[in-house]
Amino acid sequence: MTDFSYNKVFIWSLEAIIMNKPTTLEDIIGLEYTKLGFFGEVKKNMAKVQATNRQLERKQRKLEAIFDGISDVMVIISSNFTIISVNELFSTFFKHANPKGNFCYEILKKRDCPCVECPISKSRATNKVCRKMMTFDIENKHYQFDVTVSPLRDAQKNAFRFLVLMRDVTREKEYQSKYNYSKKMATVGALAAGVAHEINNPLTSISGFTKGLQRRLPILDKTLPDTEESRELMDDFTEYIDTILTECDRCRDIVQGLLTFSPRKKVDFTPLNLKHIVTGVLRLLHHRFKEIPQVTITLKAEKEIPPIMGNAAELKQVIINLICNGLDAVNGKGDLQLSLSQKDDEIFFAIKDDGYGINPENMDQLFDPFFTTKPIGQGIGIGLSTCYNIIHQHHGEILVKSKENEGTTFTVVLPLPDEVMA
Repeated sequence: MTDFSYNKVFIWSLEAIIMNKPTTLEDIIGLEYTKLGFFGEVKKNMAKVQATNRQLERKQRKLEAIFDGISDVMVIISSNFTIISVNELFSTFFKHANPKGNFCYEILKKRDCPCVECPISKSRATNKVCRKMMTFDIENKHYQFDVTVSPLRDAQKNAFRFLVLMRDVTREKEYQSKYNYSKKMATVGALAAGVAHEINNPLTSISGFTKGLQRRLPILDKTLPDTEESRELMDDFTEYIDTILTECDRCRDIVQGLLTFSPRKKVDFTPLNLKHIVTGVLRLLHHRFKEIPQVTITLKAEKEIPPIMGNAAELKQVIINLICNGLDAVNGKGDLQLSLSQKDDEIFFAIKDDGYGINPENMDQLFDPFFTTKPIGQGIGIGLSTCYNIIHQHHGEILVKSKENEGTTFTVVLPLPDEVMA
């Protein structure tokens, strides 16, 4: 310390003694040195704050990485249904530039008010975790999500935000549905095989004896007197016998349809041109098309369709059934559009009508044996289930897309043989 500084300290100390004031740190070391110490302390505290901020940023990035790594869609929602935060997977399903700050029902359900039986509302009311299976229509595709809503509680144990985890179970549900359907078909197949066997025996006897009576009708006609009563009797016999034979044939067709559900030996598949089969079916049904002139039927097919391996008779049965269902749907007036195309290693045959469509409640039962929405006497409900079974045996699948009062599209997907793709 310089002499000048010593003099300053001495003068300040003397003034303090004369004025009876306590001596401070500033009086002893000087104001300039006190300021330097203060700024040093501030700088030290600022360094601590910056270190804390960096640590918080690292923790935040770590949490964001964890959230983005979660294989489920994750959303944090406030108690008034406002989206606070989402993880990266959210934008994979719900295409929205900036979902934060919007209401969840606007982004997820395209609604202008909260959903009925909303799991968030239930979780908020009960202050407990709530789970619910929910469906979402995203880009014209039907998705199913297993939704879990967990309340985030404050210090008073009140829920103020909600963590929503949405697991996509669409494919899982599809596989489960196919598995359940396969088990059902196996049971129906075993039952159908037994029923068909038991019905075939008496049916063969009825048909055989009826044809025997039919052959004896001319002999009976000669033995009867030539009277009006005898002619009426012969007409009745002829009508009754023809009716019995017709009904026997119908029962035989039903039995044959039942047999498609039963386990059977491997069918020999041969190379087939599906385009030729479709055009052949259209020629076969030409007479029926003439009876409904107000129905427009068009076929759009690619020029070159590779051959598939299959059974021609069974595929014809599928195509006829689907076309007839389309004609029933338009009810005598409308459009029936057929298309045939190839994509990658699969052939697609689609039948689209603009009829009354299918009730969403019936979609899951559409291919169930003996399920039908037609009036009694117009169908027994084995047509579509037979088609499903035939296409399944061809290692393909049938897809259905329908909307009430707008129409239905059935698409048959068949694989190309390996040698075609080689």
